[in-house]
Amino acid sequence: MSTAASAPPAAELTVGDVVAERQVTFTRDTLVRYAGASGDFNPIHYRDDVAASVDLPGVIAHGMLTMGVAVQPVVDWLGDPARVTDYQVKFTRPVVVDPQSGADVTIAAKVGAVDVEAQTARIDLTVSFDSATVLGKAQVAVDLR
Repeated sequence: MSTAASAPPAAELTVGDVVAERQVTFTRDTLVRYAGASGDFNPIHYRDDVAASVDLPGVIAHGMLTMGVAVQPVVDWLGDPARVTDYQVKFTRPVVVDPQSGADVTIAAKVGAVDVEAQTARIDLTVSFDSATVLGKAQVAVDLR
């Protein structure tokens, strides 16, 4: 197992510390590439007419794409994806990807809890698009050993 690139020991973390922030832009090309990689070719992710027919405000990003992109800043901070021991989210709102401007998703990762003895922490993610949270109760359990 590789060592963490920048994650400090649990004793150096304080609840509320921001450990990572990032903005990611999804484009329609992003959605097509993700569909090819994941095998999820649901047309709500690439056809405006289909999205409208099921009362969506437009083509939406795949939930698992949003979830995966949201945890990446934490993985980068840890320096090793194996240090993520649990990751859970609740999908609360869709990310609507405009055909011209795409969609900017903002991610902030803050320390939500620390267990110094166990050398673990809970990182709480705030993931938003268009000033609204799109992933609720997004929490990443991490091992800092």
